[in-house]
Amino acid sequence: MSDQKIPFSRRQFLATTALGAATAAAGSIAMPSVLRAAGKPVKLGVLHPVTGALSYSGTQGRLGATLAIDEINAAGGIKSLGGAKIEPMLGDAQSKPAGGVAEVEKMNSAGVSCVVGGYASSICLATTQAAARYDLPYVVDVGVADSIVKRGLKNTFRFGPGFGVIAKAALDNLVTINDGAGKPAKTVMIVHEDSLFGSGLAKLLNAQLPGKGFKVLETIAHPTPTRDFNTIVLKIKAQNPDLVIPADYYNEYVLLARTMLQQHVRPKGIYSVLGGAASSYKFVKEFQAAAKGIMDCNHWFNPLSDKAQALKKKVEAKGQFFTYEVYLNYSAVGLVADALERGASADRANLIASLASSTWSGHIMPYGPTKFVNGQNQGAAPCNTQVQGNDIKVILPKKFADAKPIFPIS
Repeated sequence: MSDQKIPFSRRQFLATTALGAATAAAGSIAMPSVLRAAGKPVKLGVLHPVTGALSYSGTQGRLGATLAIDEINAAGGIKSLGGAKIEPMLGDAQSKPAGGVAEVEKMNSAGVSCVVGGYASSICLATTQAAARYDLPYVVDVGVADSIVKRGLKNTFRFGPGFGVIAKAALDNLVTINDGAGKPAKTVMIVHEDSLFGSGLAKLLNAQLPGKGFKVLETIAHPTPTRDFNTIVLKIKAQNPDLVIPADYYNEYVLLARTMLQQHVRPKGIYSVLGGAASSYKFVKEFQAAAKGIMDCNHWFNPLSDKAQALKKKVEAKGQFFTYEVYLNYSAVGLVADALERGASADRANLIASLASSTWSGHIMPYGPTKFVNGQNQGAAPCNTQVQGNDIKVILPKKFADAKPIFPIS
C-alpha cells in the first residue's frame, strides 16, 4: 500500500468542517441538560486560626462554614450560575495576623471569589486590609473591633455586630437586670486579655460603666495565653467587687472561672461581654460548677428558630458543640451564597456590589434583614444569655428569650 498523500481539496475541507459542526451541535442537543447547565465552581476562601492559641474557636468556625457549603451544594449549588458548586479553599491563620495575611495571598493567587472568616479582631484587621489590595470581597465572621469597618474598605463586610453595638446592649441590659433585682451590684472589676479585642473592650467599659452607676475598682490585663490566674483571682478576692467582667478568649476564660471557684471567689455576678467561654456548651458540660449562673452578652442563635435548632442537632450529632463560631460562619457563607445568587456572578467587583446591596433575611440569628452601611450589618444584634442548670438560656431581649435572669447568683 502506498504512503503517498492524497490531495485534500478546499471543497472537501469545507464540507467536512460543516459536517463536524452539525455533528457537534447534534451532540450538544443530545447531552443531558444537567451537564450543559453545570456552572464553573465558585472558589471560596475559608480562613480561620485552626492551630495556635485560638485553634478551638477557629476549628469551630471552619465547621460552620463547611457545613453551610455542603448544604448549599447538596441543594443544587448557585442556581443563577448554572448550579455552580461552592469550592472551599481552607486556610489556617495560625492564630496570628501574619499567618492570616499569608493565607490571603495564597487565596488571591488561587483565584477565590471571596474570603469568609478570620475570627480574632487582630487577624481580621490584617486580613481584610490584605484582601483590599486585590479588591477581594471579605466577609468577617466574628472580629468585633469597630476599626475593621471604619477604614473605608469597600471589600469588607462584617455580618455580626461590633464592639459599639455589643457594649451598648450589654450595659443597657446590665442596668435592666440590676434594676430588676433591686440594684444589688455597684462595684466592678474587669479582667481582660491584652490584644485588640480585650484592650478595646476594657477601654470602652471603663468609659461607660460609671455613667451607668457602676464604680470600676480595678482593670487587670493579661496576655494570651495565660496559664495561671491565681494572682489575679487573689486581687479580685481582696477587693471583693459585686461584679467581675471578663473579656477573654475560651481557654483563659475557663481557667479564670475555675480558679475563682477553687479560691471560693463568688461575686454577686459574673457578667461577660463577649465572654470567650460564657456562652459555650463545652464550658457548661465540662465545668458546670464554674459556669453556674454566668451571664453574657454575646453572639447567639435564635432559640425559637426551627432551622437553628435543626443545625444545632446536626452539629451535636457530629460530637461537636454548637458555639457562636459555628453559626456565625454558617450564616456568613449563607450571606455570600445569597449575594452570588442575586448577582448571578462570581466576579469580585460584582460580588462586592451584591453584598453591599444585601437584604438577606434567611439566617438563624436573632437579626433583622441584613443591610450594610460602610461594611457593617445594621441588622446584627447580640443576645444576653445565662447558664441555668446544665443549659444556656437567652434572657434578653425578651422577644427571643426562653428564660428569665437569675440575679444575684450569690
